[in-house]
Amino acid sequence: MKAYVFHGPGQSAWEDVPDPAVKEPTDAIVRVDAVTICGTDLHILKGDVPEVRPGTVLGHEAVGEVVDVGGDVRTVRPGDRVLVSCITACGRCHSCREGMYGQCRGGGGWILGHLVDGTQAEYVRVPFADLSAHPLPSALDSKDAVLLADIFPTSYEVGVLNGHVRPGDTVAVVGAGPVGLAAVATARLFAPERIVAVDLAAARLEAARHLGADAVADAREAPEQLVEDLTDGLGADVVVEAVGLPETFELCTRMVRPGGHVANVGVHGKPVTLHLEDLWIKNVTITTGLVDTYSTPTLLRMAAAGRLPTGQLVTHTFPLTHMEEAYDVFARAADTGALKVVLGEEPHEEVVPYRAA
Repeated sequence: MKAYVFHGPGQSAWEDVPDPAVKEPTDAIVRVDAVTICGTDLHILKGDVPEVRPGTVLGHEAVGEVVDVGGDVRTVRPGDRVLVSCITACGRCHSCREGMYGQCRGGGGWILGHLVDGTQAEYVRVPFADLSAHPLPSALDSKDAVLLADIFPTSYEVGVLNGHVRPGDTVAVVGAGPVGLAAVATARLFAPERIVAVDLAAARLEAARHLGADAVADAREAPEQLVEDLTDGLGADVVVEAVGLPETFELCTRMVRPGGHVANVGVHGKPVTLHLEDLWIKNVTITTGLVDTYSTPTLLRMAAAGRLPTGQLVTHTFPLTHMEEAYDVFARAADTGALKVVLGEEPHEEVVPYRAA
């Protein structure tokens, strides 16, 4: 089969690799119908994730059809259309029994495209398929469903739920990339008084408005002052960090009110200064986390009912064979306007869902 293979920092290719096969009785083999690219994949290509060995097939999000299963698989069977989760769960270890699938100690966690071959391929082996492959409603389009493999559960669990968003809150989302935009969309489910989105790119701020942000701010123009003005000097109840840079994390800690929550979602590659000289007295809660995907079944039902704007984040689609072009478009988001790219759908011109009539 063909797959997108990592060969070391700055080196990757769409090339021939052996077909996957069932190795364990809990495995399923899925033919990939739709797949997307994550910012984490770009980090891997830069060499920021040294655990990924050269020769690994990248990708941890997909929708496809089950073509084979091991003897112990009970919840899916050949012919089923499924969502392949970014997190694999054994279901038996201490972490899984606590619902912390991202911290699985029984051979799961984030392994696809990380420790084992991933989803950016024509076929993928899915370990622990009973908990890691979700049957899809027939009404849910693959382009919409594939965004539920990672960015929507990540933003919902690590941002909105960890941040304890409540009705009437002021929520600030720093970073209006795909995860930040999904945080805007899922924060709305809790009826906050207002959502403020912060980013450097005007197009992404417009996308945030379209998805429900009540106010937007250029990150270079003192967004903490806007939040202060909107809240009579109090600050935001919840601030979601969706970038992963020292300066954006520190901005979040300046925007949060006493007694508020900072929910860190961004992937940080550098040390961050925690200004306890300012924060120790403010009763601030700071949370971090890798997504566990325990919310995926709920989000799937909501998407099937039309309650989540998943497809609105997809700006480009490509045939699966155009993986290298899709990576180039996604990596140059500032120039291309890419939010999420989906491969495997019928190709079409760029979608611009936020353009005013």
